[in-house]
Amino acid sequence: MIKCVLVDDEKNALEMMEWLLKTYCPNVEVVALCSTAEKGIEAINKFKPDVVFLDIEMPRMNGFDMLEQVSNLSFEVVFCTAYDQFAIKAFKYSALNYLLKPVDPEYLKATIMRVEEKKALPTREQFALLLQQLNRQTVSTPSRIALTTGDGLIFVSTADIIYCKAESNYTHVVLTGGRKILVSRVLKELDEALSGPDFYRVHSSYLIGINHIKKFVRGEGGYLVMDNDENITLSRSRRQEFMELFSKF
Repeated sequence: MIKCVLVDDEKNALEMMEWLLKTYCPNVEVVALCSTAEKGIEAINKFKPDVVFLDIEMPRMNGFDMLEQVSNLSFEVVFCTAYDQFAIKAFKYSALNYLLKPVDPEYLKATIMRVEEKKALPTREQFALLLQQLNRQTVSTPSRIALTTGDGLIFVSTADIIYCKAESNYTHVVLTGGRKILVSRVLKELDEALSGPDFYRVHSSYLIGINHIKKFVRGEGGYLVMDNDENITLSRSRRQEFMELFSKF
């Protein structure tokens, strides 16, 4: 069984989440319902849960403040939030889980499956990345990103990413130094996480690091030569926009 603690200042939200888990996730045991962050900390220390479903906006101490007060983040964190899209993007590239309110049962089941499959514990570095991105005043490319792999998380500098290539429900991330990482995310999610001036979607299957372009070869459709001497196709539909972008340099 997966031990679970619920933390939300709204009684109805707590009861609804408990009902959803009991109804759709029979392998989850709800060990505590907490209406304040302080009670949440007490429950975490007492029950040592596998996962905590955590509201963000709560009086006196919000969800982020609560996590900073927990000495041992030895559990999965699933934020239940109505936050805006910028915050949701921050959750994605810090690799923490989230659910939008009202919670969809299918998304909830998928989240529990991910908790079971990866068994990856949240880290202080993960949480620090999230706070860093939430505190940004402008939307730009993050300096670091957490890549979700089959056996955990790999933290990399975004400046080292040469390109990302889609492959079904996975993405190959090619880095400087010949490193390659198979990420358990679709390319669209990485595209959203890496939004900013340093990356560009040149093809439905490719997202490239602008600073790693070595050469643009004209011709039928055209293609790009990257720093690692690999050729990347530039789709016809994006060629004009790409050329306009390039003309700014």
